Amino acid sequence: MSRILIVDDEPALCWSLTEVLSDAGHQVRIAGSLEQARERLAVFQPEVIVVDVRLPGADGLAALQEFRDRLKDVPVIVMTAFGDLPTAARAFSGGAFEYLVKPFDLNSFAAVVQRALSGHEGMTPENGTLPESGLVGHCPAMQAVYRQIALIAPTPFPVLLLGETGTGKELAARAIHNHSAVAAGPFIPVCPASLNPALIESELFGHVRGAFTGADENRRGLFEAAENGTLFLDEIADTPVSVQVKLLRVLESRRFSPVGTGEERVTSARFIAATHRNIREMIAAGTFREDLYHRLSAFTVHMPPLRDRSADIPVLLDYFLRQLPESLRPRTVSPQFSDALCVQHWSGNVRQLRNAVDHAVVMCRGQTLRPEHLPVREPFPDAGEKAGSLITDAIEKWVAQQMQSPTTDLYETAVRLLEGSLIPAVMRQTGHNRTAAARVLGMDRATLRTRLKDLDPIEDTTG
Repeated sequence: MSRILIVDDEPALCWSLTEVLSDAGHQVRIAGSLEQARERLAVFQPEVIVVDVRLPGADGLAALQEFRDRLKDVPVIVMTAFGDLPTAARAFSGGAFEYLVKPFDLNSFAAVVQRALSGHEGMTPENGTLPESGLVGHCPAMQAVYRQIALIAPTPFPVLLLGETGTGKELAARAIHNHSAVAAGPFIPVCPASLNPALIESELFGHVRGAFTGADENRRGLFEAAENGTLFLDEIADTPVSVQVKLLRVLESRRFSPVGTGEERVTSARFIAATHRNIREMIAAGTFREDLYHRLSAFTVHMPPLRDRSADIPVLLDYFLRQLPESLRPRTVSPQFSDALCVQHWSGNVRQLRNAVDHAVVMCRGQTLRPEHLPVREPFPDAGEKAGSLITDAIEKWVAQQMQSPTTDLYETAVRLLEGSLIPAVMRQTGHNRTAAARVLGMDRATLRTRLKDLDPIEDTTG
């Protein structure tokens, strides 16, 4: 039986955590504040501490250092309902064993506690500042990104950022740099595919005088410019194969030679790469080297598309507006404007969303932001016809399959199947905003709630 101290001021959560840990055979004590935690520690020696970031009159992350000073090697698990990158980084740099964002699965929580009790390593303390990253969002997908960035940033390992155009890959790269051991050094972004093909090696590795026509003097390349800092290789998948070979060599040996000389130089730069392409498909096609992929992908961060984090759209809107000069900010934002943003498909992700908001700000002229201020969006050619054709084909095949056996409720079954796919899809696209979803579906909110209960009575518990 192990001893566990939970420091949190939410009675319902404390009860749930106590139940799951007690069922596993652990002895649990609860403290609703930092002061109570100190009192418990006078008579109770925990083997694991679980602490919330926000405590009455205290900062749970500041308490983290106190616990570590007092209890040395006792692992501390940090919880928060308000996770962001600075919070995750402070937790990890302070030596937290793990960082959990509420609400979390109780079985996963019990597994983390068991891992802590088993002596598996947690986070390594690192000192450093926590500059703004520009990454915005509170949804689970972004919480996972924050956690990954906070984990990998203090290490020297290469990072591969994957995600669609406009998802914030360069922002993530800058965040990794800003939380790394080389944060004081330069952050050098470069897109190798955008460089002159004839001069790409010179741009990356530098050249000496006389190396080629026009090389009138020695020139440092980007690898040298990023010394004691970070080199961010954007859209790495579009790099010519001939250059991929040389990049691989630098990644493996940390050595390179400027064009026109056999002299080797050593780089201390941190490498971060990014691409929106499917690298595995490119490897299969022979357009990207598999060995370079494995060298780059020691740690991979997937940046989620906006369609998977539509609940963050209101948060992003608020962030964009706060970045504007006071003279440009709209007086108010109508609920209809926020709803319109939530129900649209943003193929360009956050970048496209920001452009649309900027357009609307100009059009509203400092008054109230309304849906009509958004730019007119041109539909994809024949998108509706293609979708209708796909649905028709699917129904034809399904009906043919059902007709192979006697049936008398084909219509009711089809309606249930359609609702079972359509309603969850609209809920996801609107960030589970029932008012917006009901408007899109053309039904009132009470009807939608009833449908959601019919589809999944257990899942529909948020009211």
